[in-house]
Amino acid sequence: MKGNSYEAVMSRKNDIMKKAVGIDYSQFESGSIAFDYEDMMKKVGYTLEEMINIQKSSGVGETKIYEMKNLTKLARKFSDEGKGARIFVKDEAANPSGSFKARRAANAVYHAKKHGFKGVIAATSGNYGAAVASQAAMYGLKCIIVQECYDSEHKGQPEIIEKARKCEAYGAEVIQLSVGPELFYSFLELLEDTGYFNASLYTPFGIAGVETLGYEIAMQMREMVGKDPDAVICTNAGGGNLTGTARGLQKAGAENTKVIGASVDLKGLHMASDKQFNKKSFTTGHTGFGIPFATTPDRSDVPRSAARALRYMDRYVTVSQGEVFYICEAMAQVEGFERGPAGSVSLAAAFSIAQEMNEDEIIVVQETEYTGAGKHIQPQLSFARNNGIDIRFGNPEEQIPGVNIILPESPGMIKAKDLDMIKIKKSYLSKTLENINNVNEKDVKYLVDEINESRKFILDYLKVNNIKIVEG
Repeated sequence: MKGNSYEAVMSRKNDIMKKAVGIDYSQFESGSIAFDYEDMMKKVGYTLEEMINIQKSSGVGETKIYEMKNLTKLARKFSDEGKGARIFVKDEAANPSGSFKARRAANAVYHAKKHGFKGVIAATSGNYGAAVASQAAMYGLKCIIVQECYDSEHKGQPEIIEKARKCEAYGAEVIQLSVGPELFYSFLELLEDTGYFNASLYTPFGIAGVETLGYEIAMQMREMVGKDPDAVICTNAGGGNLTGTARGLQKAGAENTKVIGASVDLKGLHMASDKQFNKKSFTTGHTGFGIPFATTPDRSDVPRSAARALRYMDRYVTVSQGEVFYICEAMAQVEGFERGPAGSVSLAAAFSIAQEMNEDEIIVVQETEYTGAGKHIQPQLSFARNNGIDIRFGNPEEQIPGVNIILPESPGMIKAKDLDMIKIKKSYLSKTLENINNVNEKDVKYLVDEINESRKFILDYLKVNNIKIVEG
């Protein structure tokens, strides 16, 4: 009999994943550090036209773009003369499950149905769970969502609990766990026991599903203002949102559009720490996911993640929790749009970055999410206060994650902070090349593509770290 100990189950993870995803990742491997990413996306995924049709059949996509005229006027009050780009927002809350994750789920669940799986499983505490549950209901498949929800005192974050409610409303079974390694262990056990499809966030199906979002943005902006956006800002966590959007922009021919990632700064909080789990007021879209997934993309629940943000990210900025809550409320009261906090991460960044850009330039926030119950900012702030977080108005630059949340006294205090992209890229190289003495030319080309840098940049790094290039 197969053992069910933690060690036994983890030793079988590759076989379990291969069966549950239906992808033989070895066909894309080179035998060294390189793998053929584009070949994986081409052979395993769907064409853009196929994805559009799949999503249309389940009511996903073709969401509207709205110009935030009042927020643009507000941003221009704090801009130099001639500055203050026009801010637009793609309203992904209009999707069936209330977020852009419906695009990823539509393709994944369609694929599961097509290949005869009786059900789907996803390990997620975010909007993706509701998206998978919604699509599974449409396709008549069983659905299990596994959440990392509680600390050891059984205190659950209101946003995660709200998402569990939404998943259950669509008929899914929700399994809630405490923070720790049991999440992946339980996930593997369920995949093995049920034989269900692994509707992972990080398969080619899921990432390719977001390409329609980037494609729509380019096409809609050309129709609305006669040109491609100058910048598109994506809330960044695991990297799939940014990766898929950027690939869609490229497929639309929007080669000059800058792709900017934005995360909430949660520096100093460890995402796997039981004591720190409830000290954060954002369950996604923060640096606790954004940085590690950028520097180690294959840390996901599949052998090779299709979400590879450094391939596409032109700039990476952070905003504080207080700034996001502030702009979330401003969007509701100034524009009449009440949406959840995840999409407002990129909106807060856009409000700041727009002030750097010219008045005739266009900046697009590429997603919104639904709000309600635990996702609203008030229960989030109440939960933070109950966990000893000091909440006050002041200067957001004084915010310490896990200690306080400082709402800006003025919208002019909202300032996106740039992360050092070179430092992040070198961190990726350090992790990828750890304990490696030799690489080949295929590896060099792979690294050039992976971090979107020059061959000289890679060669200089290899030289400094005494890594030789050999034949093979």
